[in-house]
Amino acid sequence: MLGGRRRQKLEAIVRRPTAPMRMVVRARIVLAAAAGTPNARIAAEVGADVGTARRVRHRYVTEGIAALDDRPRPGRPLVYDLDARLAVVATATSLPPGAATAWSHASIAEHLNEQYRIPISASQIGRILADLDVKPHLVRGWLNRPDDPAFFAKARAICDLYRNPPANAVLLSIDEKTGIQAKSRKHPTRPVRPGRPARREFEYVRHGTVSLMAAMNVVDGTVHGKIIARNDSATFVEFLTEIDAQVPAHLAIYLVMDNGSSHVSKATKAWLEAHPRFHVTRTPCHASWLNMIEIWFSVLTRKVLRRGEFASRQALADKIIEFIGEYNAKARPFRWTYDGQPLKAA
Repeated sequence: MLGGRRRQKLEAIVRRPTAPMRMVVRARIVLAAAAGTPNARIAAEVGADVGTARRVRHRYVTEGIAALDDRPRPGRPLVYDLDARLAVVATATSLPPGAATAWSHASIAEHLNEQYRIPISASQIGRILADLDVKPHLVRGWLNRPDDPAFFAKARAICDLYRNPPANAVLLSIDEKTGIQAKSRKHPTRPVRPGRPARREFEYVRHGTVSLMAAMNVVDGTVHGKIIARNDSATFVEFLTEIDAQVPAHLAIYLVMDNGSSHVSKATKAWLEAHPRFHVTRTPCHASWLNMIEIWFSVLTRKVLRRGEFASRQALADKIIEFIGEYNAKARPFRWTYDGQPLKAA
């Protein structure tokens, strides 16, 4: 007798196209047995022998859903005992001696042979580490977040602004993208062809850098950008003055921005105090991902900068401004979520 949930699970296994065939056969045997089908008929229907049908039925009675899996097999005895395997893991998860900063399979094998007299090959090191899912050759960057008791309250305040923009107001996300390199390749890129990707020259010539200051309207997705010579408080105040002149006087202006030096300088604070229609919400420290303009900077990088060829700083600056105009003509807001769902375009 099968319960409803157990039956649903077995039927799901039978329908799943990626389920192993042996598991599907065993699930079909259990389902047929629950319907009262004799072993001989079950064997004919699933393409197995009667003994298999009998064994699966018996295992299911004693083991439950685990009867669908293979039983552990003794296999070949371990060539290296547990102590040797622990020595491999301990070595792989420690810093190597000397000037080297990362282990290779060969260097782990050499180290174990010299230090512990464990004769082991580099290939065996690889098999042991793969079996334990230890990958000393990989590293993933991360950033410690400062201990800020108000971090989540600050993050929630920004998310609430994005999800519920204030009425009779303009909501802007502001930041700078500095040090954008104007580069050109020494030889032309060969275009993509059938069966062959585009081929790009490794060597390039630097022509200087460009810095961009931008504010994105969170509600309609449009971007106001400006190429800047210096990223200081005077430039930032000038940018805020431009925004103040462009936004109708009857609307309040809400800003989401980080704690960059030009954003928190005395000159900037004084200017904001003198313009009370500006309301500032700052991202917590090390939380630039909460600043929505960073998403647009990623779009700019993918569509313009990553594969662009720029023979001068001015050519790069012109291309960025041209892209902003084209982007604004078709701009759509991002739909910010705060419930674990991925960010999507509105």
